[in-house]
Amino acid sequence: MYEISTSLGLAGSLVAVGDAKLMAIVLLSLQVSFTATLLACLFGMPIGALLAVGRFPGRRPLIVLFNGLMGLPPVVVGLLVYLLLSRAGPLGSFGLLFTPQAMVIAQTILILPIVTALTRQVIEDAWLEHREQLRSLGASRTRSAQTLLWDSRFSLSTAGLAGFGRAVAEVGAVMIVGGNIDSLTRVMTTTIALETSKGDLPLALALGLILIAVVLLVNTAAFVLRQWAERHWG
Repeated sequence: MYEISTSLGLAGSLVAVGDAKLMAIVLLSLQVSFTATLLACLFGMPIGALLAVGRFPGRRPLIVLFNGLMGLPPVVVGLLVYLLLSRAGPLGSFGLLFTPQAMVIAQTILILPIVTALTRQVIEDAWLEHREQLRSLGASRTRSAQTLLWDSRFSLSTAGLAGFGRAVAEVGAVMIVGGNIDSLTRVMTTTIALETSKGDLPLALALGLILIAVVLLVNTAAFVLRQWAERHWG
């Protein structure tokens, strides 16, 4: 108990003084996860919207596929990206393996199905509610998807939040493709795993506290945004 309380005290000190090593790890974590979330939303939300309003061959299998891939094991994603980016892989010439860019790619692939599937559900509900109105205005399905994406932008913050939460808490994929290299690809989750195994509890606890704080802040921001939208936009 004494060791734990001492470690917690040291962890609090690291956070309070803004330890340079700690802050560098946190900053890299946020950069990687926010970039991956942005890319996943950029591609996943239009795909989800088209799956919601579109009618084309293979639509249902695609819906089932994206829903199934929501539970894609991170280590499998990491392995696939590793094979793509390794020297013998098709993208090996770009030299991206064991870089932050590789971690962004892995996290984007991991959370893309989550963003797509959740977007499809939100847009499908909006489509059922506004379908007749959009049709009476002569809107095509593509135009309807664009309109519903804009109208549902606050509700879709939940999809982005879910993707970010999965990305920032991910360990396996970024460990494989990033290599957990000090001062280069070491993020919060991989550092927590490493420092815990080494017995350096203060740093691991400090990062754990910050990780929890980040998740809580993002959730709070999303909640406040939705409340504001409901009051001002109905």
